[in-house]
Amino acid sequence: MKTQNKFSRISKFIIPVSLIILFAFIFGLSEIKLVAQKKKPDRPVFSAIQKSRLKYGEDLPSTGAGNLLSKIKIINQIPTRPSGKNYSSEKIIVKFKPELSIQSTEKILQAYQPKSYRLIPRVEAYVVQVGGGTTVEETLAALQQNPDVLYAEPDYKLRLCTTPNDQLFRYQYALSNPGGVLQIPGSPTGKAQADIRITGAWDYVKGDPNVLVAVLDTGVDYTHPDLVNKVISHGQDFVNNDNDAYDDNGHGTHVAGIIGAETNNTEGIAGVAWNCRILPGKIISADGQGDYDWLIQALVWAADFSSGQAKVGVINMSLGGDQPDPALEAALKYAYNKGIVLVAATGNDGGPVLYPAAYDQYVLAVAASDYNDQIADFSNYGSQVDVAAPGVWILSCYPVALTDPGYLPYAFASGTSMAAPHVAGFAALIKSAKPWLSVDDIM
Repeated sequence: MKTQNKFSRISKFIIPVSLIILFAFIFGLSEIKLVAQKKKPDRPVFSAIQKSRLKYGEDLPSTGAGNLLSKIKIINQIPTRPSGKNYSSEKIIVKFKPELSIQSTEKILQAYQPKSYRLIPRVEAYVVQVGGGTTVEETLAALQQNPDVLYAEPDYKLRLCTTPNDQLFRYQYALSNPGGVLQIPGSPTGKAQADIRITGAWDYVKGDPNVLVAVLDTGVDYTHPDLVNKVISHGQDFVNNDNDAYDDNGHGTHVAGIIGAETNNTEGIAGVAWNCRILPGKIISADGQGDYDWLIQALVWAADFSSGQAKVGVINMSLGGDQPDPALEAALKYAYNKGIVLVAATGNDGGPVLYPAAYDQYVLAVAASDYNDQIADFSNYGSQVDVAAPGVWILSCYPVALTDPGYLPYAFASGTSMAAPHVAGFAALIKSAKPWLSVDDIM
């Protein structure tokens, strides 16, 4: 399990140190440790860069950043805690004592007259849709009194936490921060090298295409010009229960672009994990919310996924919920025990670390820093935080189908959701360089 010894002051542990650690791994200093609805929304959730007479793929002007930035719509607030109940009004998660057979557990479930139920493999817990004429609360109370039940919990809600030749690389200060006035919204002054030092790392490793990063999110636009060659399959949609994880929100595509946008292809942006590929899993609907059971199922699916020699080495979760859950913890443990690095955003409430990031023994919890290596004021905090990475005004991909006419399919966004994929991409590079390292060696 991951060590519990954490720095209490995250400002001493910002992501730039990761380059030193990567070099240490590469040169053999192994004792050093680093830590749905497929429906187009009426308006894009993220903003995009306006074309303004530029055709996609053309070079942007080498000067005149002010002109370009004046044509960028930006997200003017960080998604925060939603109102209302923090669990599903239709579903619960229940696990029976291990000595009971499947036939016995299903017979018990049928006595509660559910609309439906299904068993999550590996975790061995049921997702139960409660029957008509009863409520989640009533069914939970009854199950929790049953001596054959190990646990019965609500199905809690998740929410989103938001030098190559690529033409937009100059706007990616998170990868290479020159200092001075930055070409991002507001034109702030940045601190030189307040970035993840990835350009130096690329001199030593550019990633293995057989190392997959599973992006469990709103899906991914697998038709995007900067992602079309980097997504290994159309993935799995746990919201709509099909095998088409197309992004109808924008968040997942933005996350995937940070990790794995095609790099050195003369257009768009550069992804951190240069040659590694993306496996999309849709667990968040178009409205930006999801249920724990979708994440639980997706974790097991991603951990078991393989295609030829390719398999998942890293899972990114730029999302979170307020409550712990034993089935979620079991799914995280399952993936962790299969040698997968689990990366999650801490949240944007300026409060305690969300789950799954708060499961410290299995998950690398990522806070957000800015262009001056300062912790972002919205970033959640706590003893579970392992590392901070850039998460303020991050440029990445945006779904083509959701992009308004006259705009390029890219967007600026802020949040711990944007910080986590920088770390996930870096973890994929480490796995590529030394695939024999354990999860603990990397984390």
